[in-house]
Amino acid sequence: MILIVDSGSTKSDWIAVDKNGNQLFEKIRTSGINPAILSEKKLRKIIKKSEELNEIKAQVTHVFFYGAGCGTENPKQLLKGILEDFFSGAQVEVDEDTMAAVYATISAPDEAAVVCILGTGSNCSYFDGSKLHQRVKSLGWSLMDDASGNYYGKQLIRDYYFNKMPETIRVAMADKYNLEADYIKYNIYKQPNPNAFLANFAEFMFLNKDSEYIKELIKKGIRLFAENMIMQYKEELKTVPVHFAGSIAFYAKDEIKEVAEELNFRVGNFTRRPIEGLAKFHTKDID
Repeated sequence: MILIVDSGSTKSDWIAVDKNGNQLFEKIRTSGINPAILSEKKLRKIIKKSEELNEIKAQVTHVFFYGAGCGTENPKQLLKGILEDFFSGAQVEVDEDTMAAVYATISAPDEAAVVCILGTGSNCSYFDGSKLHQRVKSLGWSLMDDASGNYYGKQLIRDYYFNKMPETIRVAMADKYNLEADYIKYNIYKQPNPNAFLANFAEFMFLNKDSEYIKELIKKGIRLFAENMIMQYKEELKTVPVHFAGSIAFYAKDEIKEVAEELNFRVGNFTRRPIEGLAKFHTKDID
């Protein structure tokens, strides 16, 4: 049994496939597993408390884990050790979430492309057909992550408190969420995964996309992301497309295409859930 995992800070999706790539049962979902944010104790707890994972762990031969927070060596090795302990009979590979996005969006195994993730967090890399190149090292949700779910959540909350949104949007947002200052501060400063908490507010944006305020908010974030991240690859953009993965990218296709026209880069493929394109990739060489 082969386990393929696509993990963000909000949630982790686990699918089990056989060596032919056939899915064996329904997707397993756990809380987000981000080793750059969560403690070792918390990471182990999330995995151990899943009844479904406990039921199948003895049958697992390979684990391919792609996740937020796995782009630097120490968090990556920490998580690899935890997974090896839990799936004691399995071969474990851990890589950053960008590689999942690459494998899920490229049209051919050796296709070169700039690949972006816009989900709870955001990232952008260049895949040359065999290796990943990252020009900007991520400093995480509080300093980077333009156009991500947590970026938009933060902007919405700020605009609400600074009275910078239309009154109709302000009322609708207050009806949908608990916007009490103490509640927000508690979740951001005293709870784990503050980035995931902020990202929960991004759904509101897409439910109210007919508002000019919302459309401009989306475009502002996309423009920031493009200028700060995508345009790091100006030379590569002359010849390769830009692919996008993640729910924010999927629902902001129109705004992404508008910004691409402004900045003169070519938009390629979109995928909402990278995990859906990974099974075929990982089973082709397994006997």
